[in-house]
Amino acid sequence: MATIDRNALEKPLQSPWAALVDQALSWAGTNGIALRDAVVLVPFAQLLAPARAAFSNAIGTAAWSPRIETTQTLAASLAPPLAAEPGQLGFDPAIDRLAASRLLRAQTWGAAWERRDPRGFDTATNELVAAAHAIGRAAAAIAPSERAAHWAEARRVLAPIAGPGAEEQLLARVALEWASAAAPLATDRLFALTPSAWIVLQAGGADALCAHLIAAAAAAGSTGGSVTGRTPCLWLNTDADDDAPFAALAQAPTIAVCDDFEAEAEATATQILAHVHAGRWPIALVAEDRLLVRRVRALLDRHRLQLHDETGWKLSTTRAAAQLIGLFDSSQPGAAMDAVLDWLKSGIRWPGKTTAASTDAAVTALEAHCRRHHLGRVEAVNAALRDGPLAHWWAGLAALLAAFAAQPRQPLAAWLGTLADTLAGCGLWNALLADDAGRQVLAALRLDAARAGAQGAGATPMSLAEFDAWVRWVLEHESYVPTTREPGEAQVIVTPLARVMLRPFAAVVLPGADDKHLGGAGKPHPLFTDAQAATLGIATAAERQRTALQCFVHALALPHVSLLRRRLDGAEPLAASPWVERLSLALAHRGDALHTWQDPRVATTLPATPIYCTSPAAPQLLPARLSASTLEALRACPYRFFALHLLRLREEDELDGEIEKRDFGTWLHAVLYRFHLDRDAPAAAPIELQRLQAAASAAQAELGFDAAEFLPFAASFADFAPRYIAWLHERDAAGAQWQQGEHNVTIEPATLDGLALHGVIDRIDRVRTAAGPALQLIDYKTGSVAQLEAKVRDPLEDTQLAFYAALMLDEAGSPTATAADPPLNAAYLALDSRKGIEEIEHPDVAQSAVALLDGVAV
Repeated sequence: MATIDRNALEKPLQSPWAALVDQALSWAGTNGIALRDAVVLVPFAQLLAPARAAFSNAIGTAAWSPRIETTQTLAASLAPPLAAEPGQLGFDPAIDRLAASRLLRAQTWGAAWERRDPRGFDTATNELVAAAHAIGRAAAAIAPSERAAHWAEARRVLAPIAGPGAEEQLLARVALEWASAAAPLATDRLFALTPSAWIVLQAGGADALCAHLIAAAAAAGSTGGSVTGRTPCLWLNTDADDDAPFAALAQAPTIAVCDDFEAEAEATATQILAHVHAGRWPIALVAEDRLLVRRVRALLDRHRLQLHDETGWKLSTTRAAAQLIGLFDSSQPGAAMDAVLDWLKSGIRWPGKTTAASTDAAVTALEAHCRRHHLGRVEAVNAALRDGPLAHWWAGLAALLAAFAAQPRQPLAAWLGTLADTLAGCGLWNALLADDAGRQVLAALRLDAARAGAQGAGATPMSLAEFDAWVRWVLEHESYVPTTREPGEAQVIVTPLARVMLRPFAAVVLPGADDKHLGGAGKPHPLFTDAQAATLGIATAAERQRTALQCFVHALALPHVSLLRRRLDGAEPLAASPWVERLSLALAHRGDALHTWQDPRVATTLPATPIYCTSPAAPQLLPARLSASTLEALRACPYRFFALHLLRLREEDELDGEIEKRDFGTWLHAVLYRFHLDRDAPAAAPIELQRLQAAASAAQAELGFDAAEFLPFAASFADFAPRYIAWLHERDAAGAQWQQGEHNVTIEPATLDGLALHGVIDRIDRVRTAAGPALQLIDYKTGSVAQLEAKVRDPLEDTQLAFYAALMLDEAGSPTATAADPPLNAAYLALDSRKGIEEIEHPDVAQSAVALLDGVAV
């Protein structure tokens, strides 16, 4: 086998392809090789285009170029991949994870582990899959004829042990046996190929599969000592010397040391813009610090640069994934209406609505209904919406969600079919197909037509909760890579460090050149020691570190390299990357140094321009009517009232499914209203208690409260009910009579120029006082008695009861009562007091009401 070292290249590494092609053509001519039958293997797919262009330019149209591939593209071109049998390792993380979980549960110790430590079992499952993939791919790099010996040696080094590390060794042994039973990978076909020559390009470390291919090809035709039938092989090594990686570096890069995260992001974006303005692009933006690069992207978007991201981001963060997860959240038993409304607002044309406007109108009406009636759960909406167009639309959607959630345990393939049908039924399927991220979501979940039959490993029945967990795991571990722009059109290409080398970049910008993100110590494998990994053919931590360093050296060989780092990551100090320190020493040894980055931004001084606030005047924004709470907000803080009620700068309360103290108060109001509405006359305490409990159950069913979640409040009510009946009987004996509840009143006092006052009074009783009969306005409260007493201590400061009294003084609009009208008094009724039911009276409430109306008029 011929080998050409990096140092033998005649041209500088800034444009190595011409030199590489010249060397390959010279070698082929010397050995009489027909290039049209030769195969050139490059390390990764992004090098196919520059390699093919370089050979085409050198050879021209007079002869055929060699076949230029990666090992994966070459194997894929020979035949379709072999499908894995059920339970067999298929090198698909999402499917293999299900098989690994089932494989561990089948072991007695595995089932016990899951019961004892579910999180630990989940971590072990992930480690098992990762280990099996690593072992299987390492074995696939070996010639098939040598694998029997490889598996035997692997079993020897992973023999069961006792003591520390026994659990990891056991998992590693399971991964080994699982990998050894895997179907042959498509790359096995490469060992049967007989091209006129193999030409391998090494960049970023030697590829194990290429090395074994070359070794097998070179030895294939040998008989005895003859080498006549061997396939000619050429290995072009473009990597640097491991002992002196920076020795051949032609020019020193620049480095910027920034103060913090934002300063580094701004400097990175500035450097990229400077390259673009100078006509130097495409630019490689190296994604060593993904969080920082995301911020850089946001800064560059303001300048509308054409950007292509080869790294992508988590599929779970896309809108398409959120729409899908919204379906699962909305289908859960006892789903919260907040989740359903969020899902309904995701921009899809839902069943029965043909346009986006009609969908929006239906969703708005549904949300208004839920907020008006405090409906926080799907069950409550089902009970409350009985008839009308909105009820008909909701019934269809609720039935779709219920049908999805009611599916029995079934295999993954069946669940995927059910999910596809549900997505089509709610209008999401076509929306996902029309969206770039949506199509990738469907592909990741094996819902696209091309991969519909790839669910053999998911044969074990699973519940909806388990299927939901699997879907979320897939979306969290798959990446979304935008496909809306061809890479060749982009000015900036976001790419990992391992994909920068030998590509025709005009400049390289590498932020995150610190000890946390670049060149840090590699993590050891969780299940293997380095010695075991070396035997299995898996890269050790040191080998991974060496390969990454070679990728860094290749990036430095490109023109106009800029390194950036920050001194602080939050409060944590950051040092320079050990590779940058090593580079600095190498440059100093030859009398050179890193160039200090010069900020091209120009400071601009803006003259002070005071802006004076104008007095707010927005009569058109004034509400048409005031409630007690709105008026109280106005009296407490006019500025807050202006922001919240005139400008409407407020967030809507969540319609969450959790039952809170406020929900308990709403329910208790409904219970007491229902109880008194049906109470004609006092009865014995047991009968009254039974009726009160019946009213409580009916109100709970009407509001859709889950019995389990409502249990603490139900226990509190069981303590409250006898106390309330005892208080009520004392009140009956004193001559009090319930008149009405939930009394809805709206008045338009003449002094308020058309401004209406509106309120709902919890309860109105007719009572006997020392001065004679009177009407008592009662407001139920479940809060602190001390707070209620503080409210009425200064009657003119208590807005709520005074407001209700103003409504009742004269519902026709006059605040002056006639002589025939019974006098008014008002009280808060504390229902939650441990001492019993307590009344906190507002003294002289009629006078307070008149003063309140006069104050509003002013």
